[in-house]
Amino acid sequence: MNGGVDSLTLESVMDLARVTGEVAMRHFRTRVRVETKSDGSPVSDADRAAERAAREWVDIRFPDDGVLGEEYGELRPGAARRWIVDPIDGTKAFVRDVPLWGSLVALCEGSHVLAGSAFFPAIDEIIAAAPGQGCWWNGVKASVSRTRGIDEATVLTTDCGFAGDRVRQHGWEALASRAQLSRTWGDCYGYLLVATGRADVMLDPVLAPWDAAALYPIIREAGGVFTDWDGEDTAFGGSAIATNRALASAVRSLLSTPDRG
Repeated sequence: MNGGVDSLTLESVMDLARVTGEVAMRHFRTRVRVETKSDGSPVSDADRAAERAAREWVDIRFPDDGVLGEEYGELRPGAARRWIVDPIDGTKAFVRDVPLWGSLVALCEGSHVLAGSAFFPAIDEIIAAAPGQGCWWNGVKASVSRTRGIDEATVLTTDCGFAGDRVRQHGWEALASRAQLSRTWGDCYGYLLVATGRADVMLDPVLAPWDAAALYPIIREAGGVFTDWDGEDTAFGGSAIATNRALASAVRSLLSTPDRG
């Protein structure tokens, strides 16, 4: 086993993802109250209720572990292990009654991700992975695609605007113009599609730790490559590029193409 990872660790992250997602699901397609955070992103009562449920679950089962969540910050920051939780990844979709949102959970020791899971309760899909344990999608082993050429690839991102980052937007446009199909099936759902071979590339120019940590082992254990935008093998680089292995070098080369505009 790698770093103390075992089947119980994998089961635990799946359990917590389900607990979190099931609480969020109770609020889905209801008149949930939505506020705008200081960074301009939305937060709903559902986000907060789901994260509270996740924290209670950790407190009961692993009281010595830390927690880092999107809505309530960090608990027990000096703990050897911490659970990283995004209660609703895709709140913009959630509040518009679009079912392609998920609840993300990762268990980490420092910067090492021991296991990660993403649960999509509105479409009843769950995916989870741990180093050496494989990637499992609804109980079936998942793997990335075998697509070898960008001209045959389906490439995804969350938003085309890239928050005014002209360099990274230019890289996306260079990639999308070469690909067979480009879409904005965004947030964690895009990474699920890559891990299950239904898309070939998913990228985001900006990702918080709670966005990326769970997805890192999912892509890698499905046979793919997960790096930050600079090509570093990490879940904590503040951005993400997920691909199958055959396309990894070509995709990163295109994304770093200088902006000649």
